[in-house]
Amino acid sequence: MCGIVAYVGHREAYPLIIKGLKRLEYRGYDSSGVALLNDGLNIYKKKGKVKDLEETLIEANLKSTIGIGHTRWATHGEPNDKNAHPHYSSDSRLAIIHNGIIENYDSIKKNLIKKGHVFYSDTDSEVFIHFIEDIQQNTGCLLEEAVRLAMKEVVGAYAIVIMDATNPSQLIAARKGSPLVIGVGEGEFFFASDATPIIEYTNEVIYLNDYELAVVRDGELTVKNIDNILQSPYVQTLEMELEAIEKGGFEHFMLKEIYEQPRSVADCMRGRVNADSGHLMLGGLRDYIDKLAKTKRIVIVACGTSWHAGLVGEYIFEELARINVEVEYASEFRYRNPIIKEGDFVIAISQSGETADTLAAIELAKSKGATIIGVCNVVGASIPRASHAGAYTHAGPEIGVASTKAFTAQVTVLALMAIAVARKKGTLHEDTFRRLLFELERIPSKIEKVLQADEKIKVIAEQFKDARNFIYLGRGYNFPVALEGALKLKEISYIHAEGYPAAEMKHGPIALIDEEMPVVFIATKDSSYEKVVSNIQEVKARKGKVIAIVTEGDKLIPTMADYTIEIPAAHDALIPLLATIPLQLLSYHIAVMRGCNVDQPRNLAKSVTVE
Repeated sequence: MCGIVAYVGHREAYPLIIKGLKRLEYRGYDSSGVALLNDGLNIYKKKGKVKDLEETLIEANLKSTIGIGHTRWATHGEPNDKNAHPHYSSDSRLAIIHNGIIENYDSIKKNLIKKGHVFYSDTDSEVFIHFIEDIQQNTGCLLEEAVRLAMKEVVGAYAIVIMDATNPSQLIAARKGSPLVIGVGEGEFFFASDATPIIEYTNEVIYLNDYELAVVRDGELTVKNIDNILQSPYVQTLEMELEAIEKGGFEHFMLKEIYEQPRSVADCMRGRVNADSGHLMLGGLRDYIDKLAKTKRIVIVACGTSWHAGLVGEYIFEELARINVEVEYASEFRYRNPIIKEGDFVIAISQSGETADTLAAIELAKSKGATIIGVCNVVGASIPRASHAGAYTHAGPEIGVASTKAFTAQVTVLALMAIAVARKKGTLHEDTFRRLLFELERIPSKIEKVLQADEKIKVIAEQFKDARNFIYLGRGYNFPVALEGALKLKEISYIHAEGYPAAEMKHGPIALIDEEMPVVFIATKDSSYEKVVSNIQEVKARKGKVIAIVTEGDKLIPTMADYTIEIPAAHDALIPLLATIPLQLLSYHIAVMRGCNVDQPRNLAKSVTVE
């Protein structure tokens, strides 16, 4: 979950690394640091944000054309200066930056202490570099060989970059379970946890695979696997634009990404949907669509917001394609003994494509003979590469830690998949198929209309910014929306919030209702409308404050609710694409009014690459 940036070439390394770390702060922002070769191997690190580090180095001599940098999300050891990366080896000749967790660090550390090693931090990362140093000292091998031998011994996940004071043109990197991308320039190389720090300088990248070791020395790149066999890495051309990772005039990335949803949903469908001609094609599923239509069972694995998108997908697949679907938390799925057999399909959903638990769930399902379909946003990420087939969401980079456009993009792709499978299976009438395509094509313009309620939502936010608790309620397709709305509020405003199926309110949560409790209903005109109206009346009878998301033109609920926000009418299966938007804006405005760090909420990181 930490952010890694490194550079070797002809440019000044420090400005490039600092800029890259700021772009990676969504991966972690407890502390940061850089190491540069400048009259020796010098490490500078500081608790806090990257700007805090930057302020301490204003007068420092930072000239160097090689360097490594890190922004941390704490795992081993609390956030402070000593636990910040990079870390030295015993003799300060080597420095390491590390993303991941070394599970057997304690036994390695105890053995090294017996040999006289002294540790200055509480991290597993410092143990890793001491271990590499110890191997090299005991065997007399090259540093890259010591790294390879260490890779065979350590247990866990890692992406590392190592710098050597005695070799000013060399960087060594390795990966297992944590992402690492290498940017290839003219006589220069960039290393990063993802492409956002690299795209300004080159769009030619290599995604390092698990158990691979990359060595840059004297302007040449060599990649080997853990068995010391030379690899021929695939150089991929990125289509990402620099503007996509800038704020573009918005106060926060989250607000920008909320407002990008008309475009990001349209991009999900571009080239895949043409309602006029009745065309629906997901190229990444072309070879599997027949098999998917014949399966008896789909298991969706995901975490967080992606899990909520998976719940919407469950409803759509079951209603349209009549296939049994189960939605599992990847973190729980991998530690059970799940019943998976050949013929089952597992759909793995992840914005980053690097979520550790989801990757582990994929490997478990593959070992049992399941077919894996990946739904991810980041091209070249680990989950797409581990899947048999899949569909990218094409939402563009999402920098805000609280996911917004990724959710609507994932729901869009899942809807496309379900419609395509239902048509292939014959459970969807041609008229309904065409109507759904037309409805999908109208969703971006309907989202634009929802966004016009922003000022009204801001007024509502002002009324509830000091609330201590929220309840979100919805039925059917709107239950996952309630869960997602509650999660957004928790993530960025630190207000306790819970989502429930509206019918479950009577089975416990109704005890919480009083005049201080805001209750958000997703109360659109669908098959459960009358039931939700009854639930609203139950809350009002107990003096609860009701905020209702309603269908445009609704005359009944506005007479009962304290506040209403209208969204356009749509097919029940597509309502989550609209109903989620007001809840994102409500959370955003409440968080801003409370003075919270919207883009970098406390304790969170964007890409969860550790357990």
